[in-house]
Amino acid sequence: MRIDVEVPTTLSDLDFYAQIGAFVSFELIHIVIILLGGIALFLFGMQLMGDGLKKVAGGKLEVILYRLSNTPLKGVLLGTGVTAIIQSSSATSVMVVGFVNAGMIKMKQAIGIIMGAIIGTSVTGWVLCLSDISGGAGWVDLLSTEVLAAVIGVIGIMFRMVCKNPTKKHIGDIMIGFCILMVGMQNMSAAVAPLRSEPAFIDMLTKFSNPFIGILIGLLVTAVLQSASATVGILQALSVTGAISFSVALPIIMGIAVGAAMPVIISSFGATTDGKRTAFVYLLVDALGALIWAVVFYSVNHFVHFSFMDRTMTTVSIAFVNSLFRVATVAVLFPFIRFLEKMVCAIFKEVVDEEDKDIVEISVLDDRFIAHPTVAIEQAKSVLCSMAHMAQKNLIRSMELLDTFSQEKYDKIQRREDKVDRYEDKLGTYLVKITQQELTSGQNKEVSKLLHTISDFERISDHAVNISQAAAELFNEKLRFSDCAVEDVELMSLIMKEIVGNVIDAFEQNKVEYAYKTEPLEELVDIYCDEMKMNHVKRVQKGECTLHQGFIFNDLLTDFERIADHCSNVAVAIIELELNVFDTHEYLINLKKDNGTNFDKYFEEYKEMFPLSQY
Repeated sequence: MRIDVEVPTTLSDLDFYAQIGAFVSFELIHIVIILLGGIALFLFGMQLMGDGLKKVAGGKLEVILYRLSNTPLKGVLLGTGVTAIIQSSSATSVMVVGFVNAGMIKMKQAIGIIMGAIIGTSVTGWVLCLSDISGGAGWVDLLSTEVLAAVIGVIGIMFRMVCKNPTKKHIGDIMIGFCILMVGMQNMSAAVAPLRSEPAFIDMLTKFSNPFIGILIGLLVTAVLQSASATVGILQALSVTGAISFSVALPIIMGIAVGAAMPVIISSFGATTDGKRTAFVYLLVDALGALIWAVVFYSVNHFVHFSFMDRTMTTVSIAFVNSLFRVATVAVLFPFIRFLEKMVCAIFKEVVDEEDKDIVEISVLDDRFIAHPTVAIEQAKSVLCSMAHMAQKNLIRSMELLDTFSQEKYDKIQRREDKVDRYEDKLGTYLVKITQQELTSGQNKEVSKLLHTISDFERISDHAVNISQAAAELFNEKLRFSDCAVEDVELMSLIMKEIVGNVIDAFEQNKVEYAYKTEPLEELVDIYCDEMKMNHVKRVQKGECTLHQGFIFNDLLTDFERIADHCSNVAVAIIELELNVFDTHEYLINLKKDNGTNFDKYFEEYKEMFPLSQY
């Protein structure tokens, strides 16, 4: 078989085809480069706006999310509001994954917030409609998008460079971010504008009207860009060509919703089972929404043949369809929140490792919260409070061993000490990560207090272990203190319970008045320990106690003194940071002279409460 192929036979024909090929290829490269540059500016501007808004809010958004979302409806409303502000459903959902992973909120609450985030992310599309604003002749030209973006950008850079107040600087970031966002949108629109007259481009877009192809394209592009808002922005930019019809836009918008779940799914890697369930809810809601409405819409269209299928879309109509689809998805799935919860629980079954039960609380120190310092600090404080209570429990158990020794209790103390050590290591690392973020003065103060007190609570647990070892030594060697020594130890045990309990209450509730009571009691401990040691020396000299007993007794008193010292350190840290005084030595010197601290009053009260026996 012979195939005849017509080829150009003259030099002029070859030149003509070469010029056409060169034009098409260079024109396409030019469009792609400008489009990618516009996308880059768009994404950067959106991130800058979102970060600025979060910083202006001072971390209140995150706290509101997990404190006020106690019902699904509140969760939807809050999720919508927070996402509209920070311009990212992924950021909101990743936060929620962290909350559930840390055990701060329940799955039912999380599903409500995620549904709200799905609605809230459509707000960006409405902001982008501002890019359609055009000017006219004379003064009317000042109303154009270019002028609006330029004015806001100039004001923003002045705020950023001139103002010293951090809040005003962040407002400047928001303005600059908006300016960059608009410039990016305009660049995308300008890049694709020449394609309106390209038949090949229009033919390609018509293939997206196939629901399967359209959904797949929207899903893939969103998964790559990691931003539903950016993909919607590209679709709105393409609408300037006049080639985007309703039949093309709808399946792409459905695919965008499903693809937006990708960054949330990625964020769940390494999370707990509940964290994975929460991330999967985002995908499940959007996938079910796309499936339900695709089946309903295209089934009805098959019989009715909607007249608006070929309607040319604009930036406004795309934003409207995007919002309508998301609201409709949430509306139809909201009554089935409990069913969705059961579904994800069935997919991701809980596997509990008995050996890991004791470290579940550490999981609240989730790195997902580092970008949200208010939440991260609150979680760190809750873990430190838990650590403080473990140290307190260890101390109480160890002092009980002095009276009645139990090997089981002794072993529990050693295991709990290991747990306290793990808490200290994790907390220290986590707080250092927090300090690398931009913090407000209040956040810096809180982090400083936590860093100051970690080692003190850990050392209290260490001294509790020392006491338990002294109890074990007394038991194993069948030694017993004299009645006077037993009375002294019992008195110090009561004082230890008082001072440790007092300082933990001061730390947990941030009560400065409780902290003021610690130093007088610490002073009393020092005086009593000195007197008890002298009395014990006298008993040894009289033969009432042995030298070996004397060593153990002195070690116990030293541990009691050290515990009181660490309690004093915590109390001083609370007071200093509250009063913005950072000279500990000067504070302790002036403490007794300051009548406002009631040092003498508290000292006398404690002396009456814990009287030392006279031998």
